[in-house]
Amino acid sequence: MLKDAMRCWARSKARCMMMAYSIGIVDTTFARVDMAKPAMEVITRSVPKVRIIRYTVPGIKDIPVAAKKVLDEADTAITLGWVGASPVDKYSYLAMSIGLVLVQVLTGKHVIDVTVHEDEAGSEEELYRIAVERAKKHALNLVTLLTKGGEGLTPYAGSGLRQGVPDVGSIRG
Repeated sequence: MLKDAMRCWARSKARCMMMAYSIGIVDTTFARVDMAKPAMEVITRSVPKVRIIRYTVPGIKDIPVAAKKVLDEADTAITLGWVGASPVDKYSYLAMSIGLVLVQVLTGKHVIDVTVHEDEAGSEEELYRIAVERAKKHALNLVTLLTKGGEGLTPYAGSGLRQGVPDVGSIRG
C-alpha cells in the first residue's frame, strides 16, 4: 500500500487523498496523557478514508511487538510512549527504541516513535502540553510520509524543527 501511495502522490494529490489507508497507533497505560486522542484527530482530519488500528499495551517495552502486530495490517504506525524519570526507565526506553528500529527493518514500514520523558518539563501542565503537541506534530509527519512518500518532508530538511518544544531553526554557515 505504501508503494501505491507514493505512485499515487506523484500522479495526483487530490486522487491520492481519496485512497484508503490503514494506520496503526500503539500507546501505553503507563503514559500520563492519552496521546492517541490528539494523534487520531490529526490523522482523521488529514486522511479522510483512514482505518485506525489502536493497540494499547502496559509499558514501553511492550511497544515493539504491538507495532509489529499492527503493521501486519497497517501501512504505517505511530507509537506513543511515556518514559519515567528513573535510570531503569531510561534503559527501558533504549530497549524499546532498538526494538522499533528492528520492526521497521523487518517490515519495511515507517514507525514514528513519539516519546515523552517524565523529566523533560518542570510541571505537569508543561508535560501535558509537550505530550499533546508532540503527538499532533508527529501524526502530521506520519501522514506526510504516508501520502507523499520519502520526499514529503524534504522541504523541511535541516530546518531545526522540534515536536512538543519550540523549533530551534537552521544553523547558517
